[in-house]
Amino acid sequence: MRVGFQGELGAFSQQAILQLLGAKARPVPHVRFDQVFAALNKGSVDAAAIPIENTLHGSIYDNYDLLLKYDFAITAETNVRVVHNLIAPPGMSFAQVRTVYSHPVAINQCLDFFARHKRIERESFYDTAGSVKMIMEQRPAGGAAIASELAAKIYKARILKRGIEDDRQNYTRFFLLESAESKPRRAAGKTPWKTSLVFSTRNVPGALFRALSALALRDLNLVKIESRPLRGKPWEYLFYLDLLGRHDDEAVKNALAHLGEVADFLRVLGSYRAAG
Repeated sequence: MRVGFQGELGAFSQQAILQLLGAKARPVPHVRFDQVFAALNKGSVDAAAIPIENTLHGSIYDNYDLLLKYDFAITAETNVRVVHNLIAPPGMSFAQVRTVYSHPVAINQCLDFFARHKRIERESFYDTAGSVKMIMEQRPAGGAAIASELAAKIYKARILKRGIEDDRQNYTRFFLLESAESKPRRAAGKTPWKTSLVFSTRNVPGALFRALSALALRDLNLVKIESRPLRGKPWEYLFYLDLLGRHDDEAVKNALAHLGEVADFLRVLGSYRAAG
């Protein structure tokens, strides 16, 4: 099974693919998120693993917008523990490290490390795993990278220091996307069902309250809400929701029918087992 993702081989998205589908899935790297969605749309990959939010950095807004642009189904989710490692070519010692390359988000999640080692410069790079690939191919003097253990294994690099991130409660949530008619993936254990949806309302007093009351009146648990600008209508918004329950549960069906009556636009993005 070909699974598209953003980044180079060894990215945290590849770890998500392993957790979602196992080692038999074939990761297919792309430079940008929009390229991943386009590849799934034209059928050059069978599925896509995309990050949707991080516990420290927040939501990945580009991917919320792309979920609306394309008609795919969310069939599973997983949470990847983000462990940042200092990685260098074999033979380089920690004392020789002068510059560290990585994605800006990864660098900003390791500021305590740089505060302790002021001699080390930091350089932004487009991808965590890509930075490991670069230092192994180009061997810049004193160059090291911040990336996953998987990236170190793939590019045959050496981990000098493990777990240099500031906060151990660093997780990224990933969606598995498949064609619109796909069924939810089976998940290990008995985790609850989640349903993700997006809607818009008219910009009038009480509109959002009335929309959310469709869930509250049926005791449905809303676990996330995210607003995004509605293109073509300045200062109006789309609302992305995650709730506990499956789209064909009686309470959820009734809530969606109610919400459809008060919303200008409504789309269910998928029902899937919550990550453990």
